[in-house]
Amino acid sequence: MLRSKVLTSALTAALGVGLAASLGASPAAAAPDDRAVSPANATAAYAGSAAEAKANQAFFDAVVKSVAKKRAAAPGAAAVTVVYSASNAPSFRTQIARSTQIWNSSVVNVRLVEGSNPDFRYYEGNDSRGSYASTDGHGGGYIFLDYRQNQQYDSTRVTAHETGHVLGLPDRYSGPCSELMSGGGPGTSCRNAQPNAQERARVDQLWRYGLASAFKN
Repeated sequence: MLRSKVLTSALTAALGVGLAASLGASPAAAAPDDRAVSPANATAAYAGSAAEAKANQAFFDAVVKSVAKKRAAAPGAAAVTVVYSASNAPSFRTQIARSTQIWNSSVVNVRLVEGSNPDFRYYEGNDSRGSYASTDGHGGGYIFLDYRQNQQYDSTRVTAHETGHVLGLPDRYSGPCSELMSGGGPGTSCRNAQPNAQERARVDQLWRYGLASAFKN
């Protein structure tokens, strides 16, 4: 299941889960989360729900607020830098690195960098909801990568999709495989992990003028 959040109501309305949320797995133990896990919730989440939209909003808010504090210290930077930590998702270090390279080579106005004092973290484990983006309930954002989902779907696509939410892109379940943010919609045979031209342009539009642009959109 792929999730995110957007800072504004326009983006929030479009956000939801991502890859197949109905993959049966045990509740995650590796990532902090305050939401209940159940097969019913997973099925509803795949179609989008108010609860998912709220979780997505909280995640994006947490990331943007963290980035904003750092941005204030370096207002002249050409691109906004979003710092992440992959230390809690060692099994997916390769996929995370590939996803970061994909996004950094696709857009120019925002950069993803691994480092200390991260704006969000990656976690791994088992969760019946699949992979998703959320918050830890203490103002921090994280992306959770589910083992079983990453075995059934292309793992780099899953990770790149979730990372797309960090950059402000909504899910588009009905989209074709060529759209990264269509998530699990095209099925398990889809292996595309590259954002298309429209997705790349949208991210650059969102971050063209730094956080001021992200807040407006």
